[in-house]
Amino acid sequence: MTSTVTEATAADLKIVAQFVEGRSAILCPEDKYYLFEARLRPVLRKHELPGLAELAAALRTGPPPALAEAVIEAMTTNETSWFRDVHPFDAIRTGILPELIAARQGTRKLAVWSAACSTGQELYSLAMMLDLQFPEIAGWDVALHGTDINLEVVGQAKSARYSALEVNRGLPAQYLARYFEREGASYVLAERIRSRATFTQLNFVGPWPVLPRFDLVLCRNVLIYFDIEVRARIVRKIRDTLAPGGYLVLGSSETSIGDVDGFTRVVFGRTTVYRKEAR
Repeated sequence: MTSTVTEATAADLKIVAQFVEGRSAILCPEDKYYLFEARLRPVLRKHELPGLAELAAALRTGPPPALAEAVIEAMTTNETSWFRDVHPFDAIRTGILPELIAARQGTRKLAVWSAACSTGQELYSLAMMLDLQFPEIAGWDVALHGTDINLEVVGQAKSARYSALEVNRGLPAQYLARYFEREGASYVLAERIRSRATFTQLNFVGPWPVLPRFDLVLCRNVLIYFDIEVRARIVRKIRDTLAPGGYLVLGSSETSIGDVDGFTRVVFGRTTVYRKEAR
């Protein structure tokens, strides 16, 4: 920042908000505009923009792809942890996976999608759970796929390298000892677990690649950032990727999939999930 910074007006902030919503469908209401300064400060510095007013001008006239990508990545929320919220993982371990494994005995295939994977803890939590607690599928074709709009966090997920602070967020000691190796100040997930997962970038409101049929999709704590219409459109597209009898797990605050049909609501303990109806 320099003394030539132009004070951002309400119109400038609206341009930034509209750009973010247009590219990602992430809602930025006026009462959240205060987030722009803190989250976009590194973007301004990297792209040598004095302030938000200058950023708004660049977005209005058509930003370079690198700047556009940086703005969207800065405005996404990447909060995650190992076995986050506990109860959904209990439902997966005690209810969903046993049912799916029994149903897939004929094909010996299982496919899981973490649809807002952040830095990979959710998908790797499932990978370790499958390895430790479901040895009966050791010879199966198990496909674990993670996607996120933020290319930077996708890169970290691929590396499976975490700081001490990150491994201390929800990772049980037995998993740390069994599946991680210490490398300097970092902890790296064992290659035999890391190699089972693939991670790619995906923007929910952009074109979707051809995806496999999934037996389990986790799309947790992300739909809350979209309006009702976009939310329903995303859930319909997820439904179309699910195999009949497959499950969709949402976040604890995402208690309904709205008017999207084709699902049956199922309760496992303290967790509500959605099973795709077999037709």
